[in-house]
Amino acid sequence: MTEGVSTAPQLDPQARALLERFARSPAVDLDALSAAEARRAYREGRLALAPPPLAIEEARDFSFPGSAGGVKARFYRPLGEKPGEALPVALYFHGGGWTCGDLDTHDSVCRGIALHGRCAVVAVDYRMGPEHKFPAAVEDAVAAVKWVSANAGALRIDASRLAVAGESAGGNLAAVASIALRDSGPAIAMQVLVYPVVDQAADTGSLERFATGYSLTRDLLRWYQKQYLRDERDRADWRASPLRAPDHSRLPHAYILTAGFDPLLDEGRAYADRLTQAGVPVVYECFEGQIHGFLPMGGAMAAARHAHYRIGQMLRTRFGTFPSVRP
Repeated sequence: MTEGVSTAPQLDPQARALLERFARSPAVDLDALSAAEARRAYREGRLALAPPPLAIEEARDFSFPGSAGGVKARFYRPLGEKPGEALPVALYFHGGGWTCGDLDTHDSVCRGIALHGRCAVVAVDYRMGPEHKFPAAVEDAVAAVKWVSANAGALRIDASRLAVAGESAGGNLAAVASIALRDSGPAIAMQVLVYPVVDQAADTGSLERFATGYSLTRDLLRWYQKQYLRDERDRADWRASPLRAPDHSRLPHAYILTAGFDPLLDEGRAYADRLTQAGVPVVYECFEGQIHGFLPMGGAMAAARHAHYRIGQMLRTRFGTFPSVRP
């Protein structure tokens, strides 16, 4: 080590500028915040920070039957596919604390995954709290995987190359769906978990280090949990806290991406370790200078666009459509 040179991760300059911008915004009283107000602010913020939409072959909205009625979704196909080609598919579950977010807030992410992954993408607008408490979102995520697999022919996709992906709360759902469907199927080829919530106990060292000032705060995380969970007992349910599942063996290959200045950093790293210990092939990558929630912020964060590329690269490798190091 060179004397006097720090090797500690440094906050990305674009992330720092964004946090400074957030700090100039009026403080929010979480105790008085309604879900409708939170959704409006989340949507406006994400759309303002999204990059220009990437050109793709198809992006259309539809719905599929869930356990409590129709579930909205959006289907993407990339440019450049071969005529009649059955593409691999990734189901995407958006972030937003199981309370905020929709098909538009993460449209840029899904377009990026479709482009770089050379795959179809199905974005799922799952039910959210507080109107629909846990485990409603889990039920919709599992139903989505089953429906997409069962309708592969109509969608012109290859159900044998099916992945699940999501960020934050959506990463939680992708991880839970992977466990829930392990024995019954449909088979999932890969799980892509971007700074996922994996333990509702939320008592890690990174949560203490980054409790305030880094986009997702400890108080906001607790507010989200209050909207989603029915009571304290749900925290111990593996469908809410997949790190607590009794068995992590035989799960799909995993690509786990974390952010270095994220309260959820330690959770993502712990889940990667747990899967590895259970014999699951894992690629773990930390975007050291980044903050929670950066993935859909490609209009302000170059790192977000690179993360879309990395996700696509991992999917192509797993799907066998890109020669690279196999995860």
